[in-house]
Amino acid sequence: MSRARAAGRTGDRLLTIWAVVVFAFLFLPIVVIILSSFNSGRLLVAWDGFSLAPFAALVEKPAIRDAVMVSLRTGLIAALLASLLGTLAGIAMARRPGRWVWWFLGLLLLVSVTPEIVDAIALLPWMVFLGQDLGMAMFNDGTVRLVIGHSLFSIAIVSYIVRARLVGQDARLEEASADLYATPARTFWKVTLPLAMPAVLAGFLLSFTLSLDNTVVSAFVQVSGTTPWPVYVLSSLRSGLRPEIAAVSTVMLLLTLVALALVALVLKRAGDSATDIARTMGGG
Repeated sequence: MSRARAAGRTGDRLLTIWAVVVFAFLFLPIVVIILSSFNSGRLLVAWDGFSLAPFAALVEKPAIRDAVMVSLRTGLIAALLASLLGTLAGIAMARRPGRWVWWFLGLLLLVSVTPEIVDAIALLPWMVFLGQDLGMAMFNDGTVRLVIGHSLFSIAIVSYIVRARLVGQDARLEEASADLYATPARTFWKVTLPLAMPAVLAGFLLSFTLSLDNTVVSAFVQVSGTTPWPVYVLSSLRSGLRPEIAAVSTVMLLLTLVALALVALVLKRAGDSATDIARTMGGG
């Protein structure tokens, strides 16, 4: 019996050590970038001393400032669009079940698993066709292109999350509202939307974070003058990775972590358990 316990303890220790090694392998590069963002040198490969000057580049250098603003603006608009369309789709799937739901879920799954490079290659000629061949000027605008490209995947994510939220809610609340002579529109605004609101907010924040680091689609559909931050970083690697790039990347990482923390907080304040939060954020 004692040998079995000793063997079990040894196994637990080995698993703990392995877990530490795996997490270190995954997160040490991020830690290195964060530390490098305080480097006063010209390139990250050479540490010259501690300095906050790289963070000032966010304000002082127009190219970096414009790239960050493009990413933030695109992320907010794409998140709003994805939240609107994804919420309507999620509510429809949860409250109007039928065979069509499984076909629609299959379509959303196809959007979710399609490689970004395929989406990017498909979007570029389509937007060129709409903007130049058909003369629809809005599709020549860089922000419009980025918003459309970023919101495709996010709409599917919001749809999953809202559907998962409402499937676990009692539909009799909406039926009671109808029994009290409320119109469908009033029932939607007073009952259905408040029930789905935690998932809507979670989907909005997740859509925003997904847009911030969208590189492949952005690199294909962007036009001159609307270069988002990830594409700017990619192009800057040709001349060497500079500390200001690491500094702004650190700021963007903090924004992402804050958004994810807000997602968990919104769902927790809505009364969800940790399991429910993980299920809702995963769209399960």
